[in-house]
Amino acid sequence: MPRLAEARDAAEPSSVEQRARHGRILKVAAQLGAEKELERVQMQEVAKLAGVAIGTLYRYFPSKTHLFVAVMVDQIQRMGDQLSRRSRAHTGPSDAVYDALLQATRALLRTPLLATAMIQSAATSNAATIPDVAKIDQQFDRLLLDAARIEEPTVRDATVLRLVVALWFGLIQSGLNSRTSIPEIESDLRIACDLLLGELPVHPF
Repeated sequence: MPRLAEARDAAEPSSVEQRARHGRILKVAAQLGAEKELERVQMQEVAKLAGVAIGTLYRYFPSKTHLFVAVMVDQIQRMGDQLSRRSRAHTGPSDAVYDALLQATRALLRTPLLATAMIQSAATSNAATIPDVAKIDQQFDRLLLDAARIEEPTVRDATVLRLVVALWFGLIQSGLNSRTSIPEIESDLRIACDLLLGELPVHPF
């Protein structure tokens, strides 16, 4: 039975030392999550390898679900940082979003156990009890809007991107369950982006 806690975000580190500690926790959790199934990851082991007291770990992350939701937020942030540093050709929104999601797909499927742990944690989280889960949607929206160079999205822009992300998560889950091959995921994603995003206007640099 997972440890229950009050609804709140993971405690925000405010000093250099706290940020370093927070970063170590997320790094260790990601490493353990890539090596073993979620139920086998123990909070005590995370705390030990990160060099923090167990009470400190629970202050930042009241449960293992909180922890792996935060790991997913961190991973999406890293994806966004990597994409922003890449030199991009002047392509349309459909191609740009497809490329961003293709890179994310390949990154996730390289570490299937970690991908499963993050997606499982996010899928079972309610924003009312684990507020950090809303950051996943917010950061993914921002990542794809930046990829498509859309600074002021319309309601329709936001809707079609949300549909693409929902479809993409389904493809990732199918891939992790060995029901869909990587080439099939890439083909299905290409078609989805063309159908849903093909009419979005091309924005200049």
